[in-house]
Amino acid sequence: MESKQNAKIRIEQLRNQINEHNYYYYVLSEPKISDYEYDMMVNELLKLEKDFPEFFDESSPSVRIGDDRNQQFEEAEHKFTMLSLGNTYSKEDFMEFDQRIKKVLGNDYDYVCELKFDGASISLTYQNGKLIRAVTRGDGTKGDVVTENVKTIKSIPLILRKDDYPELFEIRGEIFMPHSAFDKQNNIRRQEGKPEFANPRNAAAGSLKLLNSAEVARRKLDCYLYYLATDKLPTDSHFDNLLLCKKWGFKISDKTIKTNNINSVFEYLEYWENQRDKLEYDIDGVVIKIDSVKQQKMLGETAKTPRWAIAYKFKAQRAKTKLLSVDFQVGRTGAITPVANLEPVKLAGTTVRRSTLHNADYIKSLDLYYGDYVFVEKAGEIIPQVVGIDKESRDTNAEKVIFPEFCPECGTKLVRNESEANYFCPNENGCNPQIKGKIEHFISRKAMNIVAGEATVDLLFNQGLIKNSADLYDLKFEDIVKLERFAKKSAENLIDSIKKSVNTPFEKVLYALGIRNVGESIAKLLVRHFKNIDNLANATIDELTEINDVGEKIAISIKNFFSDPPNIEILKRLKEKGLQFETIVNEQVINKLNGKSFVVTGNFGTPERRKELENMVEKFGGKLVSSVSAKTDYIVAGDKAGSSKLKKAEEFKIPVINEQDFLKMIE
Repeated sequence: MESKQNAKIRIEQLRNQINEHNYYYYVLSEPKISDYEYDMMVNELLKLEKDFPEFFDESSPSVRIGDDRNQQFEEAEHKFTMLSLGNTYSKEDFMEFDQRIKKVLGNDYDYVCELKFDGASISLTYQNGKLIRAVTRGDGTKGDVVTENVKTIKSIPLILRKDDYPELFEIRGEIFMPHSAFDKQNNIRRQEGKPEFANPRNAAAGSLKLLNSAEVARRKLDCYLYYLATDKLPTDSHFDNLLLCKKWGFKISDKTIKTNNINSVFEYLEYWENQRDKLEYDIDGVVIKIDSVKQQKMLGETAKTPRWAIAYKFKAQRAKTKLLSVDFQVGRTGAITPVANLEPVKLAGTTVRRSTLHNADYIKSLDLYYGDYVFVEKAGEIIPQVVGIDKESRDTNAEKVIFPEFCPECGTKLVRNESEANYFCPNENGCNPQIKGKIEHFISRKAMNIVAGEATVDLLFNQGLIKNSADLYDLKFEDIVKLERFAKKSAENLIDSIKKSVNTPFEKVLYALGIRNVGESIAKLLVRHFKNIDNLANATIDELTEINDVGEKIAISIKNFFSDPPNIEILKRLKEKGLQFETIVNEQVINKLNGKSFVVTGNFGTPERRKELENMVEKFGGKLVSSVSAKTDYIVAGDKAGSSKLKKAEEFKIPVINEQDFLKMIE
């Protein structure tokens, strides 16, 4: 075995060499050695660190591979608030922004134009040149600590290169998933039968919150940094500070420019709006900032946004492709959703193969034919949708897309309720997609939280092991373990998860039943009012609609559910299995606020305290609302309470109470 002293020297050599090569490869995009040589160095380091654990260093490049152990995220406050940016979508709006700048600064100022990366915001804290913490944006005041996950991103330095950086500073940036990594991840997910990521932004944000940093490392995330924050900045120029950051080892975009000419700003906007699809990552606009830090302070900020910066958002990208076919999908509520199958086309960083067509009226308004060349956009840069047709290129023999009269799965005649846009299949107990959809909803995280997914439900259903949610509680280990995709451990996990779900609170069980129009918030209201499932099942339409937010439409859905014999049988079986169908409460305590509505506004010391007060409103039978109306019973006001809310309180003669008054109400 290698001597301890030699091992220590070699470990330090390898760490320094690997850090240097990471900088050249991931920051400068100028690799100095082959991938094979790099991998050999990393493997040697890993072996030495394993053999000599006494030389462990949390800043070693070996942490880039991640850790298989689960981690729970703690929250941390940002030393400098992470503000949002005001948005503009036109040059006219930007000109107005520029005029506001001129009123304060005159004509002597420079703009810095930066690409607006479409990913997940991050704040990195460095002390004495070492990364000590990484925090997500969160609510701008505090976020989740994701340091171990961020350490797996090779473009983020763990140790800085130069020695002229501040002793303690934060640097902000955007973590993103490059298109190549995104395509690779979706290929893997397709092969594993998992749902694909909607877009690189969601993939990056979701990856950052994984509890397994080894899995984060496999996602190949990247990061550009764009803002330095510290008590004493190196220079008064934001642009020059970024150049220094690049010297220290950070990945700073070489697309950033500095200019005092507004025409140069417009040229930059136009260029990148036309060229963005040639980048290896997604951008959704350009950020324009005042360069001088002193001038930034002169301009100041609102509660949410800086007055010295603005985001110019690009219009949604559009692509033209051919309509191959239309699938009419049946959801768990029986709603029929038309989905267009398209010739694959690149759009906003992803390959689009399918697109929503919304409903029958939308198809009719498009005047859609099979084989049409259609224009596709991404709504909110997430969901592809057909927005138009090139009718001039239509084949004269093309066949019109007609919405079906009968369910494409079970053949039942479709119905359309008055005032609703969707057609429905009424055969909810005999239509397979509806049955499976109900089970998938039942096991979902916000409902019974059973560790299974769509593929598992599909497998169990196709094997005849489950036909409804009650069947889950009859599953046996020996039935599951012999199925394809199940090993001993995964079968045990599923059975254990089903057993644990028996203790799920009544309000989540009620939501899990999948009663049409009954979401999480309505389920909570019903549980507080009726206390158990029998009271709810026997309630009349009038009794149901007496509850705030429960209208006739919801009341009818509830009555229909409890009038259906198959539903009654499933409920009976679930009761026998021990699921929670009543809430055990102290009636005197739970009804102290007796359905009265409260608005909580202002500062109560910490965001956590305000959240506690809001939770107390609901815990003691009150109704929490966000806006003031004539129906509001009380306003609980802290420091700096919203002036518009207090004005409305005076107008409607609503009592305004403080925290102490509120606590007396629930003593």
